[in-house]
This record gives sequence, structure tokens and C-alpha cells, in this order.
Amino acid sequence: MNKLILLSALCIFYSIQLSAQVTSGDAVQYPPCTEEDIPHYNAYMVSSPPQIDGRLDDLVWQTAPTSPRFRDLISGDKTIHDTRAAVLWDNEYLYVAYWIEEPNVQATLTERDALIYKDNDVELFIAGKDGYYEFEINSFGTIYEVFFIWEDSDSYKNGVYDAIPEFGKDQPGRKPFSGVGYQPHPRGGRIGYWNWDFPGLRSAVYVDGTINDDRDRDRGWTVELAIPWSGMSALALGDNRSLPPKDEDIWRMDFSRFNQYKEATPSKDSGGWAWSPHGVWDSHVPECFTYIHFSQKDVSLIKKETEKK
Repeated sequence: MNKLILLSALCIFYSIQLSAQVTSGDAVQYPPCTEEDIPHYNAYMVSSPPQIDGRLDDLVWQTAPTSPRFRDLISGDKTIHDTRAAVLWDNEYLYVAYWIEEPNVQATLTERDALIYKDNDVELFIAGKDGYYEFEINSFGTIYEVFFIWEDSDSYKNGVYDAIPEFGKDQPGRKPFSGVGYQPHPRGGRIGYWNWDFPGLRSAVYVDGTINDDRDRDRGWTVELAIPWSGMSALALGDNRSLPPKDEDIWRMDFSRFNQYKEATPSKDSGGWAWSPHGVWDSHVPECFTYIHFSQKDVSLIKKETEKK
């Protein structure tokens, strides 16, 4: 399916979802989240990398600090099912893990870059100064990814991205993007590259149960990612950040989950849950992303830190 068609469908879908949450007369502050509510997380190094099989049974994941339970993307309320994430790294890769409680694991989409948000999925955003990367995956392991560049950025206005073949103005799948539910963003629009694939990315999913079989009760599914620093040069253009990060470097990342069901009323479940709630139906707000503090301490030396909420 052509990615340009996917973009139009995506915008329509999210606009419909937003209209159920926020009336047209509502004024939204900037940023829509408050600084004191944005989480901070210490990401530790690994000397023995995890096996990317989706099971998350490696010792490093058992030792790594995990996020609090994801909350509703808009309200910040507690969610009906548990979702958590964790981050590790070494000099080659950024490692990300998700634990998704799901009594009835379901998926339908198998084509790469299909409309993954139409399934139950988890998502990752990694922000640079002048652009950001979006990744989505369902329980089949089908992925969707896009790279966005801010039109107000010096790198874009000065033609720095244009000089990179994969971000040229004639690239298929290149299209303007104004956001989802939070429009207009004070930084303005973005240029999205829907045909861009992260080089060297590895992903795996493990399902603790049976997909698309409601005759039993599943525990859920887990996701494991290995994202090479060597593929992040486009993210580093705006601030020349170190790849891999240096000790105490701080990045912004977003971790979320979207469902095709909602908790019954009186819950105000938006269908989107996140580590760092945004206050609006829109993941494309880097100002609300979690602060990731990179530490060169080995995770094996860190006592398990889990915040139960």
C-alpha cells in the first residue's frame, strides 16, 4: 500500500479520535503537558547485549529499571491494563523493551508500513533538535516507521537535509505533515518521509498466549528493539550530539500504546496510553517526551528500580 495514502488515512483517523475527546472550542496550552509531570529515566549500559528475540528474559532486562505503568495519553488517568518500558544501551545499539498486558492479544496487519495504529500497537518516538523518528509495531511484529523534519529548523532551511540523498525533495513518500490533534504546533509543520526505513534496526515480538483466539485468556506480549546508533546521523544534524551518547547526555523519547478498545464508562479512556501523558490526542509533541538520561554505569551494578503505580 502506498505510504502517501496511509498518511491521509492516518490524519483522518486521528482527527476523528480527537473530536471525541476535545471540542473545537477548547484552547490547548503550549506545551500541553507540564514540565513537572514529564518523567525522567536513567538508561544504563550493558556489557553483554540482550538477545533480540522478544522474550525479555535476559538478565539485563530483569535488572534494568522499568517505567511506571503507562497512563492515559490525554488525562493521565490509570489504565485498565499494565504497560511498561525500559531502555538500555551500549556503543552499538539503543535497546528498548515493552511489557504489554493483554488478556486477548489480537492483530490483523502483516504488510510492512501498513496502518499499524489500526491494530493494538506500541510506539516509540526519538527526538532530535531538527527532526524525530516514529516507530510502531503490532503483536505480529509488523512495523511502521517515518522520519520527520521540522520546517522551521536551520538544517531544513539551509538545505542540509536536501544534500542527503534519502531526504531529497524528490524522494517518494515525502509529504508535509501538520500534526494530529495538536495543531498548529508553535514550531509549525514538518516534512515526513514515509518511505524511509531505519538502517540496521532489529525488532522482535513474543506473545504469551494465542493471537486472535478469544477462547483462552492471554498474559500479553513483549517487544524488544535494537536500534543502531550508526543510523541516527539524521537525528544528530541539528545539535551534533554524540553517537553513541556520552555519559550524562539527555535525549527525549516517547513510549506509548494504542488500543482498538476502550475501558467502559465512567472511565475516560482515550484508547492511547503513554509513559509520559501529553494532555492531547497527539504523540507528535516532543516537548512532552520522557527525558532519557544516559549513564555509562553497567546495568549489572544497578539495583532493580521499579515504580509500581
